[in-house]
Amino acid sequence: FNAMINPIIPFTIKGVIWDQGESNADRAFQYRELFPLLIKDWRQKWNINFPFYFVQLANYTAVLDEPAQASWAELREAQLQTLHLENTGMAVTIDIGETNDIHPKNKQEVGRRLSLIARANAYNEKIEFSGPIYDSYIIEGSTIRIKFKNTESGLKSGGLTLTGFAIAGLDHKFQWAEAKINGDEVIVSCKDLVNPIAVRYAWAQNPICNLFNGVGLPASPFRTDDWQGITFGK
Repeated sequence: FNAMINPIIPFTIKGVIWDQGESNADRAFQYRELFPLLIKDWRQKWNINFPFYFVQLANYTAVLDEPAQASWAELREAQLQTLHLENTGMAVTIDIGETNDIHPKNKQEVGRRLSLIARANAYNEKIEFSGPIYDSYIIEGSTIRIKFKNTESGLKSGGLTLTGFAIAGLDHKFQWAEAKINGDEVIVSCKDLVNPIAVRYAWAQNPICNLFNGVGLPASPFRTDDWQGITFGK
């Protein structure tokens, strides 16, 4: 900060685009406070509520066969929660990461998704700029119905079976679930689970997932539960 940010504070800026978080993944729960604090601190120093648009962590490392806890998933959740700050935006990149490279090579698409946010929010263009964002859920017997924001153009899975959803009961043990698009909602179930209470989507370091909106922007990873994660207290 002292060497690279503080010297440019006297200069006017239009806004910030931010792509970071990998090094904080093992302390993801702390990032819930750390990241919004950075944004508010910079705005205070420039004395302007400038736009702050950031990139959610992409998929990375090995793909696991079964649902599991994941520090990167918890970091993505911390980034998602930062959208509660006004004048912020998040580009989801859960579909363009690489197993063996922490820095995805497809920078053009990352930039394009950030540009959509800026065009919509900073320049007032009437365009879709975000993929589906989890809103709420309803338990209906042995199924859970998930509601989303940013579904004006509908939901899609590229014509493939919807993947990336896991479901759990009172034992808090997640297993892969069947998920079906129903209008602008997703209905999740598992034939082996009669009384589900929680759903997670793309909750992994490198999830296999394919929920998008009608303009091809991916849904952000999310969970309906608030159970203590592996980075809590770190």
